Amino acid sequence: MDINKIVSDAEKVITEVIEKARVKEGSLFIVGCSSSEVIGNRMGTSKDGETDEVVKVLYETITGHLAEKKVDLAVQCCEHLNRAVVCERSVAVKYGFEEVNVIPQIHAGGAFAVKHYASLRDPVVVESICQKADAGLDIGGVMVGMHIHPVVVPLRLENKHIGEAIILAGRHRPKYVGGERAVYHADL
Repeated sequence: MDINKIVSDAEKVITEVIEKARVKEGSLFIVGCSSSEVIGNRMGTSKDGETDEVVKVLYETITGHLAEKKVDLAVQCCEHLNRAVVCERSVAVKYGFEEVNVIPQIHAGGAFAVKHYASLRDPVVVESICQKADAGLDIGGVMVGMHIHPVVVPLRLENKHIGEAIILAGRHRPKYVGGERAVYHADL
């Protein structure tokens, strides 16, 4: 595991996603991450502590870029918590998300969600973010698309991996309304 390559990959990916998704201040951004996949293991199979350094550098890289843009971050837990989402209480209040009573753990939530929960001032877990994310990053095939607004446009990325994990990303596009006479805003 080359930690410098993982940092470099993460820098490239998050920069590209922010640019291509046109992420703006105040947006809600969802991340799902399998740290096991990043180091070349199957999702959920790494031993306790095996991905600690990877999670730390990935988290710092991603949150650093999103903080610069003043973007709200939500982190998806694994399927053992039904893909519940960790966010700051202020974000949950802002969007009207309902809190659930659970604290993510390494094998029930995932290492990246545990890191996010521990890093927040006032963390909460919500069952759903009700398709309110404006964009998202899926590290290792964890399926974050369900959290993005109903019309999700996949982003075609030049940077397709962080470590060994496959990267998928998407952004919200407003729904097209009208018919054959309608004219649409190209920048959306």
